[in-house]
This record gives sequence, structure tokens and C-alpha cells, in this order.
Amino acid sequence: MTAEDTMMSPAIESLMEKTGSKFSLITLSARRAREINSYFNQLGDGLGNMVPPQVSSTARKPLSISFEEIASGKIQLVAKTIEQVIAENEAALAAEKQAELDAMQDAEQAANSDSPDA
Repeated sequence: MTAEDTMMSPAIESLMEKTGSKFSLITLSARRAREINSYFNQLGDGLGNMVPPQVSSTARKPLSISFEEIASGKIQLVAKTIEQVIAENEAALAAEKQAELDAMQDAEQAANSDSPDA
């Protein structure tokens, strides 16, 4: 059996070997493509908080660049257990609640310092 010629380079089969399934491949490549797109969009701002493309590529589209990064092994899928996801979500919620409490306390202190004492 010969390999079929496709327009896709790198081939889907080689990419799936890196991720294990089509769903994982699509999820990983789409997330990375969004990151690459954000990186290119913020270049003029000088913020520098996004990770640049990890491979030299002649491709101009972020999704093609992300496929090349996966094929070269620069980007890998990190599987998380449901417990890890729940713990991260709970930590984010706790941090958000703490930030709200801090903001309320700051506003209360500012209001108390502005009001004259009787």
C-alpha cells in the first residue's frame, strides 16, 4: 500500500502519532494556532507576553505553523486528570473571590477615610 499524496504537510498520520487521536490533534493545534495569532497581533504593542512560533516556517497561517511545531515535537499534549482540572478551577475561583473581597475592603477603607469623624 502506498501513501496517498495530500496537500497537507506534515501528514495527518504523522501528527496523530504525536497526539494519539484526531480530537487531541485538533484541540492542541487550534489552541496553539490561537496563541500564534495572538503573538503576531501583539507584536506592535511591545507587550511580549506570548510565545513566538517555535519552528522556522514558510507557512503564513497560524494553523499550519502549529502543525509544523507538533510534527517537530516542539509542542506536546499534556494530559490532565479530572482532579487536576477541578483543582485548577477551584483555585481560580478562590483567587477571584479573594480579589473581590480585597476590592471591597479597599473601597470601604477609602469611604471611611473620606468621611469626617463626628
